[in-house]
This record gives sequence, C-alpha cells and structure tokens, in this order.
Amino acid sequence: MGALIELDGIVRAFGGLRALDGVSLSIAEGEIVALIGPNGAGKTTLVNVVTGVHQANAGSVRFRGEDITRLSPDRIARHGIGRTFQIVQPFPHMSVAENIAAGARFAGGASSLAEAQARARALAAEVGLGDAVDRRAETLTLAKRKRLELAKGLAMRPRLLLLDEVNAGLNASEIDEALTLIRAIAARGITIVVIEHLMKVVLAVATRIVVLHQGRVIADGAPDVVVRDRAVHEAYLGQRYAASLGKVS
Repeated sequence: MGALIELDGIVRAFGGLRALDGVSLSIAEGEIVALIGPNGAGKTTLVNVVTGVHQANAGSVRFRGEDITRLSPDRIARHGIGRTFQIVQPFPHMSVAENIAAGARFAGGASSLAEAQARARALAAEVGLGDAVDRRAETLTLAKRKRLELAKGLAMRPRLLLLDEVNAGLNASEIDEALTLIRAIAARGITIVVIEHLMKVVLAVATRIVVLHQGRVIADGAPDVVVRDRAVHEAYLGQRYAASLGKVS
C-alpha cells in the first residue's frame, strides 16, 4: 500500500533550538501510528508542521503525492488532514452542534449551513454527545469536551486525523470509552496518528510506534519491537518499564 503522507528531512527551529532535526517519516493508509517520546521531543511541533501551523525551515511534506509544505492551515485541512488539540478550546458560547458545524462548513466541504448542521448532529451522536448537542460547549465536562474535539476533527472529513493527547486528564473508564471511539474512527478507513504518553493506550490501539527524542526519530516499528528497544528505554520508557518486559534489545 502506498504512502498517504511522507515527511522528508523536516527541520523546524525556534531561535537556536532545533525542535525537529531532520525528521523523515512515511505513513500508509489505514495505519494507527502512536507518536511517543519525552516532553520537548518535538511531537506537537511535528503535528503543527504537518498542519501548517508552523512552517518547516527545511524538508518537505507530501500528502497523497502532493507537496503541502507551504500551504496554509485552512488549505491543508481541506486537503483531508484533521487534528485535535492537546488543550481543548471550543467556541465556549456556541452549542456543541454549532462547534462541529463550523468544521463541516469551512473545512469539511459542506455545501450549505443546513448540511453542516445535519452532519454536526450525526457526529455528535456518533461520539456520544447526542444528549448534549444543543448545550453550550462551556458547560461540558473535560471528557465531553475531548469528544467534541474528536467530532470537530471528523467534521472535516479527514483522510488523516492527528490526535494530540486526546486522553490527557481522563479517568480509566473515560480512557476506555475514548479507545473505543478511536477504534471506530479507524474502522471508517481514517488513518490516525496519536500523540500519547500512556503506554496502555499506545499498546491498545497502535499498529506502529514512532519515537521522537530531541527532535529526531530514534525508533520506528511494530509496538512489540519498539517497546523492547534499549534506546527507547534510555530516552523515554525507563529502566522500570524495561524490567517489567524482561529482556530488551
């Protein structure tokens, strides 16, 4: 299967700091890729480069064969790349339906406000917000605001969905519900990249793990291989995790 998105030699610097230092990565249709690494490794910066929030200083991003490196965020969204944000920031005084409809109308190809609203209500029900569809976003719990983020991303009808710590701040049962949603999204044929710190979540959903450290890819492969990689333990997972697995390579 051909690559859906290809990153080649991506560099992104902030002053003298290279947050991304020559990142090359290819993701195929249908994968669920977990992007892990310590704080400051460059994970969110990578998502921001892919989505046009930050411009790469060097390198290229190709999506479905087209160079999107210099496109604006709105044009990238219309090409089929959606995302959620680590810190959820819905339009607080707008309803759940209105928040989702905004994504459908302006980036998801809805031809009219009526179509956007209909899609919003369907997506709200799909992510478990059917009973809150007319409530203002500011009244939602954190778990429900995270679901709203997912619905907003889906409203753009993405081919690729980037999830930035979608489980942060959730309790165990809420995380299990979020995992069910992520699997359902993948079952629709949407390729997913998830930034995640909880290895329970990573191992439950990922078909592949990519590890960033100091702006570079230090491991990339099947979950059972990557979690036994000595460099990954030294940079991120730690010796206690290594001991729990037994022998590492």
